[in-house]
Amino acid sequence: MVEGLEALVSLVAGAERPLYLRHSRGPDADSASVSRDYESGLTLPGLSATVLTPEPWWTRPLADWLARQICKYVEITDSADDRAAWVLSGRVSGRGPDHEPLLTDVTPMAWLSEATVEEARHRYTARFDVGRDSTG
Repeated sequence: MVEGLEALVSLVAGAERPLYLRHSRGPDADSASVSRDYESGLTLPGLSATVLTPEPWWTRPLADWLARQICKYVEITDSADDRAAWVLSGRVSGRGPDHEPLLTDVTPMAWLSEATVEEARHRYTARFDVGRDSTG
């Protein structure tokens, strides 16, 4: 269990491979089912995930990147009591319809505590212009 953004910063910064975040019922449930694109109904060639390892152009603190990434799809866990955020590594097998990486050969790393998710929400709203689009 990852308790706090600083613990997640340490995990991501110390990882030998890129790490990802998934909001779901967890690794056991995901391995027992097939991922589908909910709009087209097509089977996806891997688990849809969010990138936790920042891009080289990211010059702000790693905790800012992580807060933003956690909040990107947090409504998935908000809308279902049995879903939670968890960290994983894996092999990118393609890209999903929202350009997200699709992972196979998944290795679960840790769950995010609810307190960590809440800390990410607070940091995200405090440090970003949330809701602003790129056309302005």
